[in-house]
Amino acid sequence: MVKLLEVIRKLYKINKEITYIRKVQMDSRKVQKGDIFFAINNGKNYIDEVLKKGVSLVISEDKKWEKNSKVLVVEDVVKSLQYIAKEYRKELPVKLIGIVGSNGKTTTKDILYSVLSEKYNTKKTEGNYNNHIGVPFTILQIDEKDNYGIIEIGMSNFGEIKKLCEIANLDYSIITNIGDSHLEFMKNRKNVFLEKSKVKDYVEKSNFLFFGDDHYLRSLKGRRVGFNSCNEFQISDYKLEENGILFKLNNEEYKVNIYGEHNCINTALSVGMAKIIGLTMQEIKKGLEKVEITPMRFQKILKDNITFINDSYNASPISMKYSLNTFEKLKTSKEKVVILADMGELGEREIDFHVEVIKYAVNKNFFKVILYGNRMEKALEKITDKEKIIFFRKKSDIKELINKEFRNKLILIKGSNFNQLWKIIE
Repeated sequence: MVKLLEVIRKLYKINKEITYIRKVQMDSRKVQKGDIFFAINNGKNYIDEVLKKGVSLVISEDKKWEKNSKVLVVEDVVKSLQYIAKEYRKELPVKLIGIVGSNGKTTTKDILYSVLSEKYNTKKTEGNYNNHIGVPFTILQIDEKDNYGIIEIGMSNFGEIKKLCEIANLDYSIITNIGDSHLEFMKNRKNVFLEKSKVKDYVEKSNFLFFGDDHYLRSLKGRRVGFNSCNEFQISDYKLEENGILFKLNNEEYKVNIYGEHNCINTALSVGMAKIIGLTMQEIKKGLEKVEITPMRFQKILKDNITFINDSYNASPISMKYSLNTFEKLKTSKEKVVILADMGELGEREIDFHVEVIKYAVNKNFFKVILYGNRMEKALEKITDKEKIIFFRKKSDIKELINKEFRNKLILIKGSNFNQLWKIIE
């Protein structure tokens, strides 16, 4: 990463003997010889360890390392990370695509990455590194030899989208949808829309793609994807099959090995962006054949002869309903059980949102609805039809019930990641 080293030399006085950077790290366990290590938060406790591993450079706030030629002491490590990433971005010829939205960012990123990788050297945000630390960190993973970078951009409060877009200097952007996430700080969906839609100000309209059927997004100017005829990229003939989904986009058929109408939209957004960039239909279809979705996104898992659908990475009212709809439509001879846990960052109306989701699940063709979490417990007090519902305070009790009574069922688990529902599968 020659250009990155040049940028750091230009911005800071560092040891002239440092001539090589292999990779940027924030996790001391992943450090290898030649890496640069940003000692964020408790990272300062591992400086001695990473120096012994042979890092090229450590960036830290800990002044006790000032005399070490391999440690650059700064006032604020996170601000330094952002500053370096912003300047490094200016030196990169790579085209960056920003993905924003309340739901579907990670899946859209994974699909688009698979498609673009058919033709170009492409990097993407790993996992869920989409905040004020994750975005600059992702940019610093990009090499000058890469052609495209796909950056997932998250937010939880006002001003964050603007700050991250200024660091990333995007060439293209996608908005997946506007939902009820982040209401703890944003208060209402209109504010969520106003914040997320700021991404449009940083790219040309011809490079700005969004879900045109969304109540809020449909007012924007740019390239539209959706089921309605007013969209430039129109989805039709959606089908849920045993091994994935089929749909048409502008009358051309596409297939991908993931499930759900929401993922049909995510795939269509990815195909639309690939077409804007200039990929052929054959290249796009070949890329769709190789899609690998980040774990815990409607992931089918067979564990001790029990079949789970693990959709437990995150949850909002919209994504809960998407998941329940898709699960209900899955073709199987088995009875279906859903395990639903708390959703976070929903603000003052959080219990109302949980009530809404419980009622939605109860009205589906499921054998049982299992609930977990404090918010779900409070919401259950407002539910009158409890015949299908079982509530648990411990995940171990849910696990025991599954092993004793539900081994022959198909089981969906869905909730925000802080619930750690995946432990039920372990």
